[in-house]
Amino acid sequence: MIIAIVFVIGTVAIYFSQTMKKQFNQEVRIGLDRTAGNETDLITEKDLQHLPEIVQKYLRYAGVPGMQKVRNVHIFLEGRMRGGPDEDWMKIHAEQYSFFDDPTRVFYIKAKKAGLPVRGIHLYKNEKAIMVVKLLGLFKVVDASGPVMDQSETVTMFNDMCMMAPGTLIDTRIQWEEIDSLNVKAVYTNGDHSISAKITFNEEGQLVDFISDDRSELRGKDFVQLPWSTPVEDYAEINGLMLPKHADAVYHRKEGPYSYAEFTVQDVLFNVE
Repeated sequence: MIIAIVFVIGTVAIYFSQTMKKQFNQEVRIGLDRTAGNETDLITEKDLQHLPEIVQKYLRYAGVPGMQKVRNVHIFLEGRMRGGPDEDWMKIHAEQYSFFDDPTRVFYIKAKKAGLPVRGIHLYKNEKAIMVVKLLGLFKVVDASGPVMDQSETVTMFNDMCMMAPGTLIDTRIQWEEIDSLNVKAVYTNGDHSISAKITFNEEGQLVDFISDDRSELRGKDFVQLPWSTPVEDYAEINGLMLPKHADAVYHRKEGPYSYAEFTVQDVLFNVE
C-alpha cells in the first residue's frame, strides 16, 4: 500500500512538473517566433561611441564588436539557492531565454528540497512579472506578482543584459552617467519602469559588480526593498565571448549581506532560431 501511494504521488508530481515546463516552452516559442528574422547587422565601433569609456572597454574585452546584434539569448546555469541566511542550500539546474526587442525573460528552475522535487518559473513579459515555485509540482511555496515584482524583475532583466548579453548595452533604452574611471551609473527604462544601477569594472575592463537599490527581497508574502548586487568571481570564453563564469546574487540586509544564490554558467547561445 505504501509503495502504491508513493508511486501515485510520484506520478502526479511528474505530471504537474511537466505542466510548468510546458508553460516555459510555450513562452519560449512565442519569443522565438516574434524575434525570428529580426535585425542581424553586426555591432561596430560606431555603435559603442555613445557609451562611457569604461563600458566601451568592457564590450571590447568581451568581444562584442563584430558580433551580430543580439535578438535573444539562451542560457544554461547550475548552482544553488536558499530562501534566507538560515535556510539550507538547494542545488539547482536552470534554463533561461531572454528576448530584447520587447524585453522578455523566461526562467525555469529544477531543484530538490528535503529530497522532494521543486520546480519554478519566472516570467517577465509586457512589463509584468510573475514567480511561481511548487513543491512536487503541486504545492505552491512561492506565488508572487504585482508592481514591486515588476520593478524587481526589470532590474534582473537589465542585470542579465550586462552579464550575459553585453552586446545589448548599446540599447538606447539605457542612459549612462560616468561616476569615475571604473564606475558608471545606468538607468534602464522599459515602458513605465525605470531602474538604476551602479556598475563597477576593473582596470582590465571586466565587469566585477552590479548593485541596485530598485530590487526587493520576497519574505513570505511581503517584499522588502534592499540593495541587491551580483559580484563576479571569474570570466571564461563562452561561444566566442568573454563572459562571467560564476556570480553570486546578494541582498544587503541591515544585519549584513547574504548570498541567496550562486550561479555557474554552463552555456550561452545567441540569436537562437
